[in-house]
Amino acid sequence: MIRRRAIITLLGGAAAWPFAARGQQPAMPVVGYLSQSAPEAGAALVAAVRKGLGELGIVEGRDVTSETRWARYDVDRLPGLAADLVQRRVAVIVALGTPPAARAAKAATDEIPIVFALGTDPVQIGLVESLNHPGGNVTGISTMNLDIAPKWVELLHELLPSGKRFATLVNIQSADSARAIITGTQAAGFALGTQIEILFANNQGEIDTALAGLGARAQGLIIHSEVLFLQNMQKLAALAVREKLSAIYSQRAFPEASGLMSYGSSFLDAHRQVGVYAGRILKGEKPGNLPVQRATKFELVINLKTAKTIAIDMPPQLLARADEVIE
Repeated sequence: MIRRRAIITLLGGAAAWPFAARGQQPAMPVVGYLSQSAPEAGAALVAAVRKGLGELGIVEGRDVTSETRWARYDVDRLPGLAADLVQRRVAVIVALGTPPAARAAKAATDEIPIVFALGTDPVQIGLVESLNHPGGNVTGISTMNLDIAPKWVELLHELLPSGKRFATLVNIQSADSARAIITGTQAAGFALGTQIEILFANNQGEIDTALAGLGARAQGLIIHSEVLFLQNMQKLAALAVREKLSAIYSQRAFPEASGLMSYGSSFLDAHRQVGVYAGRILKGEKPGNLPVQRATKFELVINLKTAKTIAIDMPPQLLARADEVIE
């Protein structure tokens, strides 16, 4: 009887052990997402990061969970949102898409790893010590879209070889990107004998003012991926069509919103690469030892329907080089 009771006790303890052990296991790692934009604009980027995590076998809900903080285009909210993620003790912070998000994350912590995807030079804006040796707790992917400002001028010139005046729209409040856009486009315009007019818009109302009547004095328009402009994609595309302007943008989201064409690195692929880096960090690598990578996938997207609306004949060679033609 004693032996039978001992066996029953042992079996009961064995049955209970997995549940007790499970309760003692550490909580699932949390990936914190910090974005200057809103869910409807940034959801695709979050999905791309999760795709990158998946390439390392890390699955949302099974291996990690997540906390997402959206500033909804209010930059002043970012420091508080970043501090909230730090207080939540996330395992890694993914700064989605813009320098202010990455800066806010870095200001909030020098311990939690941070991975970014940016269109600007992260060394120039003080996020990392160098591209090859970031140091500290920050690394990521640089699309360096601002470096290809001359390419936008060249593509517009290829589309409009007789065009003598183009314009570019900048937000002077984003000083780093504005400076790069102005320098790059004007240098390329000078080389091609094309004058580049600089237009300024620091808020939604100023966009209308900047573009009003532009079609009477310019043939082409360049718009890069400033947050203000991403927030007003539909408005910008509609204004360009109204003014009969051939416009080039830096992200495919613009021609998808009826803009004429875009050329730039794939932000979705860049954020997939961010997910891979976040996964490597979760597996034990240090962000300071992971060199900042350059985005490798560039794409030309043309909206042929918009070209017909503004009565532009798209050169066959441009159509042939396009990665996607929207009809």
